[in-house]
This record gives sequence, structure tokens and C-alpha cells, in this order.
Amino acid sequence: MKLISFLNQGTPSYGIVNGENVLDLTPILGAHAPDLKALLTQGLQGAAAEAAKSHPFTLQYSQLTLLPVIPNPGQIFCIGLNYGEHVRETGREITETPVIFLRLPESQVAHGQDIVRPPESHRLDYEAEIAIIIGKPGRRIKKEDAWDHIAGYACYNDGSVRDWQVATSQWTPGKNFYRTGGFGPWMVTSDEIPAGKVMRLQTVLNGQVLQDTTTDKMIHDIPSQIAYISTFTPLSPGDVIVTGTPGGVGNKRTPQIFLKPGDVCEIVVDAIGTLRNGIRDE
Repeated sequence: MKLISFLNQGTPSYGIVNGENVLDLTPILGAHAPDLKALLTQGLQGAAAEAAKSHPFTLQYSQLTLLPVIPNPGQIFCIGLNYGEHVRETGREITETPVIFLRLPESQVAHGQDIVRPPESHRLDYEAEIAIIIGKPGRRIKKEDAWDHIAGYACYNDGSVRDWQVATSQWTPGKNFYRTGGFGPWMVTSDEIPAGKVMRLQTVLNGQVLQDTTTDKMIHDIPSQIAYISTFTPLSPGDVIVTGTPGGVGNKRTPQIFLKPGDVCEIVVDAIGTLRNGIRDE
């Protein structure tokens, strides 16, 4: 299934996408699960799939205003320096354990919405990534069990204000400017993407491919990320792990490329879909 969060006549809702048609799940399952995070928490993915067999898809996808896939995640973990080419272009060294930083929900926008360049800096960069959404809670999850804890996958653009990111050894400010990260368009449920499937990940800026890699080139694979993070904190349904970006970021190009108003930035993952965001000034 492809699951989305959206606004229906101004009211937050969620549903299933099938081509251009959408089934609004709120009237069907909303009493038990008022949003997508709650659906995962209650383990109602099966009920959603059954609803799709017996209820009409009455909404048009193109007419909806999307929300970030999980609008209200409890935790957003991001993995830094997780592809060798990106580590090399930054001049850093590969670490034995994952580099982790956090994002805030308010730093995100949905598919089809504009990423916002702040007035404090024009060094706004793109980072193509794959997000995993947790569906089963756990603490100290073993790597061999990690795949069972994934509800699904989405595209992610970890937009970064570079001078604010590198101003100190802590990355938080540059990774959390308001509405700089794209998350969408939907979550593809894990039953449609086999565990360990190699996925192709790209950034396409104004039609030009600037990042291009496959997930088998990760330094710390997805089970390792889940095992490591769940060691220091419990993972809960709706939590998000953003799994790292490949080489080719704009800050390390010659000449440098930064996002500017009027640009269209796409994050393309062959097994998931395309996240598309325009760029505008705040």
C-alpha cells in the first residue's frame, strides 16, 4: 500500500493511494486511529488493506494538499556520513558507529510544498535520502530482527543550511531551519519492499541528476541503524529514521550549487516514488 497524510477540506486526514484515486481512511478507521501514526501504533495496517477492498476511492490525489508522511512523529533520527563518497567529499573519516543527529517535525514540508530558504543564509543544500518509518516498538532490537520493526519507506530531502550546520561541531541549527526538509509523498508499506532490497536513490535539480547511488553502498545498513538507535532509546510506531545521503551534495561541488527560489528539487527512489519540492524565500 501507499499511505499518505493530507488535508481534506482543511481537516487533517490520511488514506491509501491507488493511481490517481485516494481512499480516505478517517471515516472508516478514525475512531480507533485518528491519524497515520495512530494506525501504525494500533497495528491496523491489515484493517486498512481490507477497507481498500470494500470502500470506494472517492478522492483525487492531484486535488489534495499533502502533509509530511507522518505529521507528528515522536522522534526523527538522521544518519550522517553514511555513504563512502559523501564521507570522502567532506574530508572526514568513516566512524565505527553511525553519526546521528535529530530533526524537528516543524523543519519538514510535504511533497508538492515549497522548501523555504531562510533570510539568514543562502547556502541551502539538498540531500537525497530514504526514510524508514517504524511500525513495531522495541528497545535493544537485534539486527536480525530489525526488518520486522519497519512499517514502510518514504523519500526524504534532508535540506541543510550549510554555514549554520558547520558553525560549531553540533549540526542541529543547520539541519532544523523551519520548512527545509521534504518528507513524502507517501509511505510504501514494507510488504511491498523486500527486506534488504537494493534501491536506487537520486537527486534531480531542475532536471539535472546531481546525486545517484544505491543503498548497498551504505556504510551502516538499515538493520545496524535500528539496532544502534534502539540501544539508547526505545523506538515507537511513527518514529522516523532518515538513512543518509550519498556524495554529490551542492556544498562540495565546484562550483558550489545551492537551492534558490524557483528551483524544483526531486528526490527519486525507484522502489518508492518521487518527492518533489519547489524552493522559495521565507
